[in-house]
Amino acid sequence: MSLKPLEHDRKYGELDHVVRSYLGRTAHDDEPLTAYLRHTWRTRPWAIATAEQQLREYADNPPGRLRLRLGEFYPVPDVGLPDSEIQAWLVRLADLLRESVETGQAPPPATPQTHWEWHARFPELAQFLGGWFSQDMPDEFDDHDAALQDYLDTTDPGLIAQLTGELYDLLTLPLTEPDYALALAELGMEVDPPEHYAPGGWLVELAQRLHRR
Repeated sequence: MSLKPLEHDRKYGELDHVVRSYLGRTAHDDEPLTAYLRHTWRTRPWAIATAEQQLREYADNPPGRLRLRLGEFYPVPDVGLPDSEIQAWLVRLADLLRESVETGQAPPPATPQTHWEWHARFPELAQFLGGWFSQDMPDEFDDHDAALQDYLDTTDPGLIAQLTGELYDLLTLPLTEPDYALALAELGMEVDPPEHYAPGGWLVELAQRLHRR
């Protein structure tokens, strides 16, 4: 029988964060693990040891194909490795996580470098952009202001406050206009900003409007 949510989180919850940081990347790329460490040291440093343990236990007890097919184990996404090399890769990740914990060495603060890190650092902004400014926005709302007002009318005030803080956090990063455009795309926005606004200028306007509110 397939894994229940509680069982999944106990066995693979933090492993899932590490492995999902590699989506769109290959196992030979070191940036996803650096991004995971950079964000997790900043927000949940105790979780790194849990990730190390879950990775090592999974590598020590790799599932057979039948148990994977039955949904009893966490399926590792494709990271560009043959099945015969997955176990060694997981052990290497676990070793690097252990080294980081034991030495206390965390990557220095930086602009997010992976899709996973953008979403981990700005979760409510990703919800806002992906939910209200997807490619369906022109069919659902008259304009950007109408989409924003719908978000404000239907969202808990605490989440609106979180969005405001995330916008100001994003605006403190040393980004150029092309960087802002990339950030909006990574976070789920599928339409252009309003007419006469560059990506960065629209984010500033959003932050100021939410702050005034």
